[in-house]
Amino acid sequence: MTDLKNLQTSAVQDTESFRDAIATVDAQGKRIWIYPKKPHGRFYNARKWATAVFVALFLVMPFIKIGGEPLLLLNVLERKFVLFGMVFSPQDFHLFVLVMLTFLVFIILFTVVYGRLFCGWVCPQTVFMEMIFRRIEYWIEGDAGEQRRLDKAPWTLEKIRKKALKHGIFFAIAVVVSNYFLAYIIGMDQVLRIIADPISKHWGGFLSMLAFSGVFYFVFARLREQVCTTICPYGRLQGVLLVKDTVVVAYDYVRGEPRSKLRKDRSAAQQTPVQQIQTVVNDGSAPARTTGDCIDCHLCVAVCPTGIDIRNGTQLECINCTACIDACDQVMDKIGRPRGLIRYDSMTGIETAHRRIFTPRVIGYTAVLLALVALDVALLTGRSPIEAIILRSPGQTYQEKDASHLTNLYTFTLINKANRDLPFEFRLTSPKGRIEMVGQPAAQLPKGHTYKGAFFVELEKTQIEGRKTPIVIEVWSEGKQINRVKTAFMGPGRR
Repeated sequence: MTDLKNLQTSAVQDTESFRDAIATVDAQGKRIWIYPKKPHGRFYNARKWATAVFVALFLVMPFIKIGGEPLLLLNVLERKFVLFGMVFSPQDFHLFVLVMLTFLVFIILFTVVYGRLFCGWVCPQTVFMEMIFRRIEYWIEGDAGEQRRLDKAPWTLEKIRKKALKHGIFFAIAVVVSNYFLAYIIGMDQVLRIIADPISKHWGGFLSMLAFSGVFYFVFARLREQVCTTICPYGRLQGVLLVKDTVVVAYDYVRGEPRSKLRKDRSAAQQTPVQQIQTVVNDGSAPARTTGDCIDCHLCVAVCPTGIDIRNGTQLECINCTACIDACDQVMDKIGRPRGLIRYDSMTGIETAHRRIFTPRVIGYTAVLLALVALDVALLTGRSPIEAIILRSPGQTYQEKDASHLTNLYTFTLINKANRDLPFEFRLTSPKGRIEMVGQPAAQLPKGHTYKGAFFVELEKTQIEGRKTPIVIEVWSEGKQINRVKTAFMGPGRR
């Protein structure tokens, strides 16, 4: 019993020396180029399907419209944002802050429970790098060993052909993707109009897109995994958010240690079975543990796109891409061991064989998240289609229209947030009075537009309460009250 405890203690001891550096930088601070071996397996196949769905949505969404508005538009230049056909203007900044806060809580909750599952499956950086650009590289230059030999080889016509073909395709994809990203900023209609026009009409936009395409190409041709390991802030949040119950891609050191090469003079069946290794006999004795299931083949390291050894434990560089799981499962199949030596699990699940997901922390985050979502839904559904700003004209005092009536001049700004044109009218509800528009007002407020104007409010002198009389002005559209503004009417005061 004592020997088994000592063995398990030594298995979990970690010098943490691997955390002193990252796999992509050497001791002199120079870049180490990563040549990951092409992965195969059930998770890799599942990621192919996830990538197909992601790319399909990415390419189709700019063409989808709801009520004439794009499904998603983030027009920072014109300060216009559209989400599911709903237009948001700068006046909706409080809603934007609340939605971002909800998204932040969701990230925290999701990371606490599932770690970097997002990074491995639907992060655009991972999808484009590992499932598109990397696969093109495998197709043209071959697997990891062939790529390494090609890079070390002298420049020949064959090497020039392969490099030119690869980087030509990379840049072509970068141009296409850049234009699609632009569609999410200014809209696909505008992008198609610019493409159809001569370049001479859009030199500024053309040069900007060329520069952005170059940046996109550089990220996936040269920067690559450095985005995940040194630039992306989400990876660094792991140190704060991950707990022992977080589900991550993890190595089962209890089952795998101590590591040992598979000896040729002894078959896999003759190795000490994992069931015997982890089972303690009732009389207090335990079978001698000679080796774990890990045969130290290093395939989990060879397929890792960030160059880490998952057996060292959870690391900042790990993007949970599951390549190591597929590689290890194939080895376990070949040596007659159960799959799952590397798997989705938590530290608690590995140590105790009991996985806890709904911890008090997760329940607390979930409650806060649900409350924020409910508040978001209430505010979004109750949002007025027309934002009204009504102010008494500065520098103007009251005017006597006749012996019994006074008037005040007001300016107004109306913002149509709906995805259709809307009629509008003003009504003075308290106190009783009359509104007289200045000039010829527009009959309808176009969608997404802002309309400014002015009107006089006329009250009888008997209704004036003092120097400032509270009044209520309502904005109506299509027979419904959509806004209500409280302001003040200036008078001569009491004598």
